[in-house]
Amino acid sequence: MGILNVTPDSFYDGGRYTATEALQKQALQLLSDGADIIDIGGYSSRPGADDISVDEEMERTCRAVESVLQVVPEAILSVDTFRSAVAREAVKLGASMINDISGGTLDEQMFATVAALKVPYILMHMRGTPQTMTQHTDYDNLAHEVLDFFAERLKTLRELGVHDVILDPGFGFAKTVEQNFELLRRMEELHLLQRPLLIGLSRKSMIWRTLAIEPQYALNGTTVLNTIALQKGAAILRVHDVAPAREAITLLKQLQA
Repeated sequence: MGILNVTPDSFYDGGRYTATEALQKQALQLLSDGADIIDIGGYSSRPGADDISVDEEMERTCRAVESVLQVVPEAILSVDTFRSAVAREAVKLGASMINDISGGTLDEQMFATVAALKVPYILMHMRGTPQTMTQHTDYDNLAHEVLDFFAERLKTLRELGVHDVILDPGFGFAKTVEQNFELLRRMEELHLLQRPLLIGLSRKSMIWRTLAIEPQYALNGTTVLNTIALQKGAAILRVHDVAPAREAITLLKQLQA
């Protein structure tokens, strides 16, 4: 899954792809590099990011969906949003799946909307909001609490008839650097729920803070942790840099063949 942020303030690529020509070019590059899915985000979820209106997120996201599909109509697009109104409009325009960082906690209509749209849903673990999540890192048993969150939300989704669900443990969301590594170390436990796992580690602070570098130098660290995640059963890697992730997948498949 290649990341295409159309925001001015995302932590790594903010402002690069806000213009139509630039986002179309990047979408083509992601697909050329081997992306199966493009994940379009119009709301920055970095810690402490500014909140924006539904209308502003809608305009950014929908323009990006339309622009990408103009140049690659066959592209599989995911929309990174926790707002049901944005999800509804994006799917109407041709998006294929919804990636919700809040796991349905920030919009009570999201689960019903996904059920009505009949699209795959990525259920991520987070506490609070992007503005407050750094204040919600108190866990007794992180892996167990993430599992409990997923089990409860999956039950609700099943009752609504939503069965095509992918789980994202939410690295970097309401978790300290140490907790992120603990979650990666215990990632196999999440397979108890028998759902595909999406892992988003790309250039995150658990890498660059640990290595005492800046995000732009965190590609090698990203590849190392992506490889570990693949060995622990990741089904989807969500990345800024598709070609290195595709190489890791190819080499690991060869090793396991």
